[in-house]
Amino acid sequence: MTDEETDDEPTVPIVCEDCGTTSRVPLSELRESIDTHNDHRHDGEEIAQVDPVLADALADAVADDLGLLDAE
Repeated sequence: MTDEETDDEPTVPIVCEDCGTTSRVPLSELRESIDTHNDHRHDGEEIAQVDPVLADALADAVADDLGLLDAE
């Protein structure tokens, strides 16, 4: 990926409450960044994650798009 492509790519916030850290990483590097952090800092335990507020909002938007939240 070129630097120009990386500059245009959306970033995703990740948080680690155990470490008290937050960062933003390009979407294409999200899984690798979380896995690397958790492997190095938490012996592979899944502690760092996508910001829960964003993850919940995204899940709600997807459910709404799929009509899963519509009352029958």
